[in-house]
Amino acid sequence: MEKADADLKRMSSTIQSKSSAGDSRATVVPHEILLSLVDHLDAMLAYWDVNQICIFANDAYREWFGKTREQMLGHTLSELLGPLYPKNLPYIQAAYAGHKQVFEREIRTPDGRLRHSLATYTPYTVDGAVRGIFVHVADVTRLKLLEHELKTEKAKAELLATHDFLTGLPNRVLWQDRITQALALANRQNDMLAVLSVDIDDFKKVNDTYGHSEGDRLLVEIGSRIKATLRNVDTVARFGGDELLVLIPGIDSQSQVEVVADRLLAAAGRPVTLGSETMAPACSLGIALYPRDGTTPEELMVNSDRALYAAKKRGKGCYAFFAKEGH
Repeated sequence: MEKADADLKRMSSTIQSKSSAGDSRATVVPHEILLSLVDHLDAMLAYWDVNQICIFANDAYREWFGKTREQMLGHTLSELLGPLYPKNLPYIQAAYAGHKQVFEREIRTPDGRLRHSLATYTPYTVDGAVRGIFVHVADVTRLKLLEHELKTEKAKAELLATHDFLTGLPNRVLWQDRITQALALANRQNDMLAVLSVDIDDFKKVNDTYGHSEGDRLLVEIGSRIKATLRNVDTVARFGGDELLVLIPGIDSQSQVEVVADRLLAAAGRPVTLGSETMAPACSLGIALYPRDGTTPEELMVNSDRALYAAKKRGKGCYAFFAKEGH
């Protein structure tokens, strides 16, 4: 402690000597004031000599490590950091080699809190030789929390930009991106792909009978069931209302699509409870195939919608492929 006091006294003398000559207002800054100043900084400050022994520390170490200034003096970095020492060792060694180090570290305080810190190790060099290092460790926990909140909000915004707010399914924006990529791949690989327009039969009646909240719940359920029947490379999207679209890339025959359509109708038709009643919903599907029924997203969507109309005319709860002869 005597050495720390001596260092602060020398700082006081330096400040006095640098005051303007002849200025009667120039006063000596007592080392007690300097000590109080560094103690009130919201950061840990310390000086460690060439043997990694603490020569000076401010009172912030009490809150972070549970050690007073007096308890810090004479102890080594290894004794202070404990399990953190091996993690910090590369930075410590680099600082003692004369290279300033800045890095982040999580520190568990005595009360169990996990705090985020930004540490700076600055070499103290005299005549080209490193005599020790100055350590400055700032609490950046609030900044880290804010950074996490901003990332979370950004992720939410990006999700809302590409996904339907009700069902969580891809929306028109993401659909357009995926079908454009799928068509480009199908063209290169000479593959087929299918676009399915999906409509929940008598959906308006469901809303009128059970209320719009139950209608929304049915829409979410149907969307979830359809998604569960598909591959990871397939897409089911919602454009609004009860309008769903399904994209099935990488197919080689119409019969392959028929299998998917049958599985989709079966999944959608499982009973569901709305209000106090149990009902068996039904869907109608209209299917358009690339390249037979169109080569652009717009052509395939229009023709799958026409096929959907034909399926409904057949009695609902079924699917139909687009047929040029009928349109």
